[in-house]
Amino acid sequence: MDDWRTGAGPSRAHGRFARGFVRAALAAGLAFGIAGASAEPTPPPEPVAAIAARIEQQKDRARLVFETTAEVTPTVFPVADPYRIVVDLPEMAFRLDPELGRRPKDKRGGDELVTSFRFGHFAPGRSRIVIDLARPAKIIRAESDSKSKTPRLVIELEPSDAASFASEAARRAPAASRAAAAEPAPPPAPGGKPLLVIDPGHGGVDVGAAGPHGEQEKTIVLEFARTLKTKLEADGKLRVILTRNEDAFMALDERVRVARQAGAELFLSIHADTLGEASVEGATVYTVSARASDSEAAKIAEKENFADRAAGLERKSEDAGEVGDILFDLTRRETRAYSRVFARTLIAYWQTVGHLNKNPSRSAGFVVLKAFDIPSVLLELGYLSSSRDLSRLVSAEWRDHAAEATAQAIERYFAERQEQAQEQVQAAAPAQAVAATARPQ
Repeated sequence: MDDWRTGAGPSRAHGRFARGFVRAALAAGLAFGIAGASAEPTPPPEPVAAIAARIEQQKDRARLVFETTAEVTPTVFPVADPYRIVVDLPEMAFRLDPELGRRPKDKRGGDELVTSFRFGHFAPGRSRIVIDLARPAKIIRAESDSKSKTPRLVIELEPSDAASFASEAARRAPAASRAAAAEPAPPPAPGGKPLLVIDPGHGGVDVGAAGPHGEQEKTIVLEFARTLKTKLEADGKLRVILTRNEDAFMALDERVRVARQAGAELFLSIHADTLGEASVEGATVYTVSARASDSEAAKIAEKENFADRAAGLERKSEDAGEVGDILFDLTRRETRAYSRVFARTLIAYWQTVGHLNKNPSRSAGFVVLKAFDIPSVLLELGYLSSSRDLSRLVSAEWRDHAAEATAQAIERYFAERQEQAQEQVQAAAPAQAVAATARPQ
């Protein structure tokens, strides 16, 4: 019998072979590992891009054409109040002038079916085109056409009637998820830093207001929100989150839901608007109210509350999920009182650094300010329709100064809240001591 311990006979040859095989295998594995480590991961495929678009209109027909880098499969449906056609798509890169679909009223024909259209990111992995109609229309064609040299997405429409449009909208509308009823926001962690939620308005397919040279509200307010967040986090006194940190659409009630689920103790929505009067300028601070403080506040609230419909969503009944009881009323009253306190603080700090509207304190029924348990304020940075405001809004230097004033106001508000809480604890201490001694032993 061969003895592996002496290395005699066939076992020695087998051992040499085995050791050689192992060395070869290790060398091959090492070489593969080095080659694998040097290989870069395969980047994800580029999304289909829209590289050109045009609209062709006649009295009885409208045709919207997007030239694309590959074929896409659209899902198309009508939405009423107001009349719109929604085109849902896989994620797309729109390499187009964002002003392409904004057609000035003085350049529209009286018989045109389409008044404007917009496009952009809608949800993770999804993009959307929203077509605004002058009157009801039906969808004749919606498909990718690959017969030409480059693929084209073609949407053809022709006039319809209100009853047929409503019936088709009800039949083809995608299933909508029900909004959850309001629940008490979770309390902050004991000893933790207060949480501020900053809400940059609009985003994605919802551009918001637009300036005369292609400036977009959604971009201006996101840059301001990021600057403000950076300043507050550098001071380290607060926790800060943004409702959106990219060019993405977000529904109004979703913005409020994010704040409530996070346990926000203050909600600040950032916007910039346009008005027909170019002479109106300056920042304005809004709180919520059932009745607008003035006609201008009512117009601004109406436009901001239109954001969901601008993205092709159905109109929702306001105040859904609210509970009409005494505790709810008391909480809402206290919340709105704190909202007004913060609004006054914000205006006071903007007087020194920012540029205020002649009537800077206003109120109206903004949807994003309706959380019953979170003090909420909307800051309109200025008007893109004012040349003076616009020059400030696109200035990095001005943004830095205005964000600094806003950060100081926020920190002052929370410092005063903390002082009030400490005073309440101190005032309650003697009464608690008396109660403790009066208890039967």
